[in-house]
Formats: sequence, C-alpha cells, structure tokens
Amino acid sequence: MPSAALPSAQLPPVGGGGSDRPLLRLIRFPNLVLMALCLCLVRACLLLPNELLKALLAPRFGLLVVATLSVAAAGYVINDYYDVKIDAINRPSRLVVGRVINRRHAMLAHLVLTGIGIAVAGLLSPLLGLVHLGSALLLWGYSIRFKRVALVGNVSIGALTASLVLLPELQLRTGSPTVWVYALAAFLLTVVREIVKDVEDMRGDAQHDCRTLPIVWGVARTKWVAGFFLLSLFLLLTGTIWEAAQDRRWLLGLWLWLTVWVPLGLLGRYLAHADRRRDFSRLSSWCKWIMLAGVLSMLLVGG
Repeated sequence: MPSAALPSAQLPPVGGGGSDRPLLRLIRFPNLVLMALCLCLVRACLLLPNELLKALLAPRFGLLVVATLSVAAAGYVINDYYDVKIDAINRPSRLVVGRVINRRHAMLAHLVLTGIGIAVAGLLSPLLGLVHLGSALLLWGYSIRFKRVALVGNVSIGALTASLVLLPELQLRTGSPTVWVYALAAFLLTVVREIVKDVEDMRGDAQHDCRTLPIVWGVARTKWVAGFFLLSLFLLLTGTIWEAAQDRRWLLGLWLWLTVWVPLGLLGRYLAHADRRRDFSRLSSWCKWIMLAGVLSMLLVGG
C-alpha cells in the first residue's frame, strides 16, 4: 500500500474542465450508468416482462439499485486509492486520488459508500445484505491483493459482474433460467476484458511487483487464456442464438448475431494479431461495446 500520494510535480495536469469531471471519473460514472441499466433490464425484461412500470418503479427495487451502485462506486474509489503509483505510470492523465482528491477523503468516501450499500441491502433482505457485504470484501481484496495475482483478479471481477446480473433474481426469486445464461455470458466477457487490460497495463504492473497473467506467462500464452474464455462465450452465444431461432424469436437471434456474435468473432481474430499496447486498449474498448449490446438484447427476449 503506498504510504503517500506522488508529488504533483511528477505528474502531468489532469485534463478536462470542471472539478466534477475527475469525481465522475473516480467513481466510473459511465460504468455505474451501465450497471443501473443492466439491473433495470434484467428486472423488467427477463423477470417481470408483463409488469414493466410496476417492476421499475417499485421502491424496493430502487433501494437495490442504490445499494448496488454505492458498493460499486466504493470499489472504484478503493481501487484507485491503492493504485496511485501504478496509475501514475499506466494512466497519468487520469489520476484522481492524490491529486484532485485527498487520499484520506477518498478512504472516507469508500467507507461511507460501502456502509450505505451494505446497510440498504441488509434492510431489503439478509441474503442481499450478505451478497453486498461479500462484494465489498471481494472488491477490497481485489484492490489490495487479488488484482496482482495471475488470473485471480480477472476471475474475481468476472464473478462480481455475474452477481450484478443475478441481483434482481435474488430479490424476486422467480426461478428464471435466462438470467443465469446472461450472468454466465457476463462472467466470460468480463474475464476476457480483464485479461486484455492486464496486457495493456503490463508496464506499470511490472514496476510494482504485480504477478498478472502476462507478466507471469508472457503475452503469447496470455492471449491463449483469453482465447479460451472467448471461445467459451462464443459457443454459449451460438447455442443461445440457435435456441432463439428454434423458439422463433427472430429479432433476438438477429440482434445477438449481428451485434454480439460477429463482433466476438472479429475480436478473437484481432486478439490473435494484437502485439502493441494500443491494440489491447482497442480490444478492451471493444469488449465494453459488446457488453452493452448484450445488455440491450434483453429488450428483445420476449420478442
């Protein structure tokens, strides 16, 4: 754990404009919006398709969203808190903790957000409280240790992403099998993206004794590991498209084929040829767009 922030003289100025932009960057605001969208679509489209307004406007669901986003935002804060020195190398222009926000204030924000998330979830149900407590502990462990261990950090974030998809089901207990398919797909794609990000961040990670997959096994072998998870997702998606066709859900099948299946195939091709940092940066962004397309496909599940 770094004992203090790096001197500001060593770092380039943070770009942007108003003081709110670094704060939004710290909590990864676009990611939080995507999480909220995912929760809403899972509940309204997968679990309660015949009660859209009632499903989305239910106070208990609103509290679930607040709890989940609080814990997620806290996780982003604590991750940046422990990664000041690494981010100063990998992403110096985007450094927030230690430059824009005092490290003590960042830790306080983390504790407050975590407390709010766990308390609200616990009020909803003991199970949701335990899940949010486990998520908060896993995020802490990831920031301190897991992300520096080959594959452990990648799988940890994948599991957290899958749990996000499952939260509305854990609240309602509908027994829907579809939500589990989406959770598995989210897990696999997230692991792929996290492995790609490790390759992108090798320079900073190597200077701070991280033992991520590309540092331990090399880039070539790491691409094979990412390819394994990508192939698993490709096969899962192929089966899902086939089942959609069998059920005559043509719009869902066509959307998954055009916006997820084809891009995944291209992603695998580009992954095989990627050898520069900017290549892996593009692949990471591509994974995000594929994930967004997969989340939006929930709108068509009933079609």
